[in-house]
Amino acid sequence: MADAGMRSGRGKKTGGVAAVTLVAAVGLLSGACSSGASKPAAQGSSSSSSTTTSSTPTTTSSSSTPTTTSSSSSSSSSAPSSSSSSTTPKPPTTPSSSPAAPGNLTLQQEAGQRVIYSYQGLTPPQHLLTLIRQGDVGGVIFFGGNISSQSQIAGVITELRQAQAASPVHLPLLLMTDQEGGIVKRLPGPPYDSAKQVGQSSNPPGAATAQGTAAGQNMAGVGMNLNLAPVLDVYRTPGNFLDAAQRSFSQNPNTVSQLGSNFIVAQQNTGVAATAKHFPGLGSAPNGANTDEHPVTLTVSLSNLRSIDELPYAAAVQNGLKLVMMSWAIYPALDANRPAGMSSTIVQQELRDRVGFKGVTITDALEAGALQAYGTAGNRALSAAEAGMDLLLCSSGDPAQGDAAAAALVAAVNNGKLSRSGFDAAVGRVDALRGGLK
Repeated sequence: MADAGMRSGRGKKTGGVAAVTLVAAVGLLSGACSSGASKPAAQGSSSSSSTTTSSTPTTTSSSSTPTTTSSSSSSSSSAPSSSSSSTTPKPPTTPSSSPAAPGNLTLQQEAGQRVIYSYQGLTPPQHLLTLIRQGDVGGVIFFGGNISSQSQIAGVITELRQAQAASPVHLPLLLMTDQEGGIVKRLPGPPYDSAKQVGQSSNPPGAATAQGTAAGQNMAGVGMNLNLAPVLDVYRTPGNFLDAAQRSFSQNPNTVSQLGSNFIVAQQNTGVAATAKHFPGLGSAPNGANTDEHPVTLTVSLSNLRSIDELPYAAAVQNGLKLVMMSWAIYPALDANRPAGMSSTIVQQELRDRVGFKGVTITDALEAGALQAYGTAGNRALSAAEAGMDLLLCSSGDPAQGDAAAAALVAAVNNGKLSRSGFDAAVGRVDALRGGLK
């Protein structure tokens, strides 16, 4: 979530981080600029000088950390290298879109697989449990108000899993929260350090790996299988929106690339899927530019978006990233009219075609203030789905919001506003993700 830290109310895999040189990652992002679809001219710029002058820290890495080389902005445009030594196997690649959805589901049930529900209080309502038993729910997000202790939420998750076992959908629910570290976490326990503390530690790569492992083990211990972390935003100015809550690893995109990938691989090796956020980046957002509360436009230049903000995503994709959360800010350099999560230009052309992400996309909160001009929950869900978003995050605490989102998808498929092939592809990506989780 854009201000997740402030919203308190609501078989084991092996292998280390793939050796992705940041020279090559920059090449991916810069080289594709000339070959991708035409974009609007850049409007405005960000103060990027402070983010590029410091070099990436020299690290002594073990087999579980990436070999990282800092790069200049004039890197070649070759594709990123994903080679690794024989003692450091590459993490599993993100599954591609697959038709391996549970068979014989109704359109209503298929739509439900794309909706993440929420509820208020410590006990899930019977309506939500009934929906799960019917096969109408893809997942549930938990906030601080849903959790009193690890044992309490573990009991709730057992109840949710039992309801899912009685459904016609033979895949696990996506059970998630924001467990970034520092002040942004819902579940008691680790990770304890903020992203900024990790970046300023004596051994940042080791600390990021430890944080990812701790987050995954803590979440898996209570039955959760998806973390809405880490933040890959590259903050520009000390004390700005992201830095005020210490949610960004660094002002240096190379450092964010390395530490974000360390966190992702370590966490996913515990069986808990990672979500990188908030694409294409909130690092340039000034203090108060909170998309959860109101519309935000970030006039960062196209060159800075691609060489700074998007750089960590290229590394994360090479290291098996499972999900990406889109920002609700507007980026005139890419699409002057629509928030990123409602822009097919940004979702399809920028994230999927240019950066090369093949996994699952998830919206930020559909009730966000940034979307006040986009009408009802159903209208917002449809706009995001039309842009190519896979999962719709209904985190208001009212299951009726999820019902409205699912109903909008069903109606749009029936009336032709959503193509059946695109709808099925999204369901397939979500099912492929769930098939690899417990």
